Amino acid sequence: MYDFTSRVRYSETDADAKLSLTGIMNYFQDCSTFHSEDSGVGVSYYEREKKAWLLSSWQIVIERRPVLGEPIRIATWPYEIKGIYGLRNFAMYDKDGKFLVKANSCWFLLDLQTGRPLRVTREDLLPYGGDEPRLEMDYAPRKIALPDGMKEAGRFSVLRHQIDTNHHMNNAQYVDMAREVLPEQAEIGEIRAEYKKAAVLGDEVRILLGETDSGWACSLCAEGGDVYANVELRRK
Repeated sequence: MYDFTSRVRYSETDADAKLSLTGIMNYFQDCSTFHSEDSGVGVSYYEREKKAWLLSSWQIVIERRPVLGEPIRIATWPYEIKGIYGLRNFAMYDKDGKFLVKANSCWFLLDLQTGRPLRVTREDLLPYGGDEPRLEMDYAPRKIALPDGMKEAGRFSVLRHQIDTNHHMNNAQYVDMAREVLPEQAEIGEIRAEYKKAAVLGDEVRILLGETDSGWACSLCAEGGDVYANVELRRK
């Protein structure tokens, strides 16, 4: 397990002075990035190897969003290899060690020269430590089922500040876009995201929105119909 401690900053909160959904996702991304950097297999290593870890899906279950100034601990660990995918858990804890947020994620290793996924091996995960048991949570499927009758609810252009070191729109930004088309007071208890095609600088993203029994589903699409990502946001 790899972990680090922090404190919820004002810049990471929503209007309710609680850690935002994007803030939660950024902490988890930072934790896995720190894990890689401290294990000697960070961004520069994979640039030399012409490879990159890309996210295929998220499932984030929010027990409680921490408040402004609250001390928190963020942890991550890989727990399984499944075909071309490496599976990784995340957790956020309060000062007493109680869960604030639990998450599961699915990653694949891309060959940047061929543009094709590589089969993940134990050697790929070796720098991250030994086998860890998976987190106890209700695991959802990687793929998101979309409701019928979805309608366009908004359009956004991909801006420079949304691009990460892979030169794609960062995965948290898709969720941020989806949240913009929800009712203003919607309190989210679970985030699921399924990534299909990377959006890049200047792309226009159409958001199709549909209501489900538990919340909302969004499909973020290109003008021609290709899907960048599907996102499900469940009510608290």
